[in-house]
Amino acid sequence: MKKSNWLLLVFGLVLTLFLAACSGGDDSDSSSEGSDSEGNAEESSAEQVLNLIEVDEIPSMDPSMATDAIAFQWLGATMEGLYRLGENGEVKPGIATDHEVSEDSLTWTFNLREDATWSNGDPVTAHDFVYSWRRAVDPDTGSSYGPYMMGGVIKNATAINQGEMDVEELGVKAEDDYTLVVELENPTPYFESLATFGTYLPLNQAFVEEQGDQFALEADTILYNGPFTMTEWNHNQNFVIEKNPDYWDADSVDLEKINLDIVKDTSTAVNMYETGEIDRVGLSAEYVDQYAGDERMRVIEEPTLFYLKMNQTRSEALANLNVRKAIQLAIDKQGYTDVILNNGSVVAGGLVPANFVNHPETGEDFREINGDLVPVVDKEKAKEYWNKALEELGTDSVEIEMLGDDGESAEKTAEYFQEQLQSTLPGLTIKIKSVPFQERIRLNEEMDYDLQVSGWGPDYIDPLTFMNLFVTDGPNNNMGYSNEKYDELIASTSGELAQDPAARWDAFLEAEKILIQEDAAISPLYQRARTQLWDQDIQGVIVNPAGPQYEYKWAHIE
Repeated sequence: MKKSNWLLLVFGLVLTLFLAACSGGDDSDSSSEGSDSEGNAEESSAEQVLNLIEVDEIPSMDPSMATDAIAFQWLGATMEGLYRLGENGEVKPGIATDHEVSEDSLTWTFNLREDATWSNGDPVTAHDFVYSWRRAVDPDTGSSYGPYMMGGVIKNATAINQGEMDVEELGVKAEDDYTLVVELENPTPYFESLATFGTYLPLNQAFVEEQGDQFALEADTILYNGPFTMTEWNHNQNFVIEKNPDYWDADSVDLEKINLDIVKDTSTAVNMYETGEIDRVGLSAEYVDQYAGDERMRVIEEPTLFYLKMNQTRSEALANLNVRKAIQLAIDKQGYTDVILNNGSVVAGGLVPANFVNHPETGEDFREINGDLVPVVDKEKAKEYWNKALEELGTDSVEIEMLGDDGESAEKTAEYFQEQLQSTLPGLTIKIKSVPFQERIRLNEEMDYDLQVSGWGPDYIDPLTFMNLFVTDGPNNNMGYSNEKYDELIASTSGELAQDPAARWDAFLEAEKILIQEDAAISPLYQRARTQLWDQDIQGVIVNPAGPQYEYKWAHIE
């Protein structure tokens, strides 16, 4: 799952990620079926080439600097960390073959395979992980996800990122070339899942330093150790991923090539699909109705949450609690999911999505237990909050800028929210600002926006991947929200409650209510689903519950 100064958030991805907001018709991080996903396909004469689209350029292929779903998708395809996710979110061997955990759960020892190599022929060793993880938390690197994903997890990561300790004191060391020892700050029950995420990928120090400031800017300034390599990268146009013949498990990889064009317009993408130029396309609302009943259509539910971020630092109005509560209730979210999206997405009742994590003892879904924290819509109540806010602000008119992506679906979303807010809240003017994806990420990080449609896909399978987003000064907060009680609750889930699963769960439930019901810090919008058309010959593509949306290692064309 988009990105700073400690940590993760998420593994979403992003998704998030940040994710490309409201891209209902895009194809950047959706999902598919996973039949025959972890074994070689039967011998086939079909050409093993997949033709796809992305809706935006890859912002970065540097594991330390990547912050979004698109980057983590293709890092996951071309590189490999300690583990990777297989079907149904099962952790599969990567560079690590196995690991042992100490009795106090604070020391993890990973045994690495000796047959993994970089695309230049160098062996992948424990030293590559040590270098990469240190680089990610080094304040001189300027990584957002390093301190976010490792802070509070890897021993001393936060102190190092804040300049209080030397980077060599990070809790990771190479006992020898193929034994990696990791010391944790606190017991982390989801660390195995976390170790599959892009920020934890290894890096070849000699190569990175040789490339200098050109590292990861072009296809040939990157080293690969995963199932695929990037062989072409024509920025803002297209890129090509090809099978890595030197990958340790190359025999399991059937796809020879994945061609990707960058296409933002849904009608163009659908036309490309119908003319056989691409093998998968995401459908926006009008196309969902057009293709209803088509056997090529697939509807995929995702644990990806979209919400309105309300920046309390740039807008005096959004610093007002009643303004934020009015915005939460003014938008008809059911109408939005049914008409504007029309792709299977459902209204969100909170921050943690449904069908993502279950209570450790009862097995109940998180969303079922905490319920819907805000109504789908309540325009009369919204007006009450709004009138109180105008009185408190001493004005009868407010202008708020709403930041969004420049894609077709995102712009339709912005227009719908603009109409809903302006028609419900008298005196409110919403000014839409649509920018390219990379620019939105920059403006978000610099907190140079008022209102923003944002999305997050999980980076690992735990409520913390969502709840950690909004701690005070967190690298993915970026909206000036701060609540001491919220911070204490979230800190406790990685501290004194780390080994008390039921109490830890209760802390998450209480924190979510503070964030949404008491402080109205964000306005939950919807949990995403994807409606897509797929070439029916494509088999074995796995949809991940966290991290990269798709896993192509075991995919094939029948």
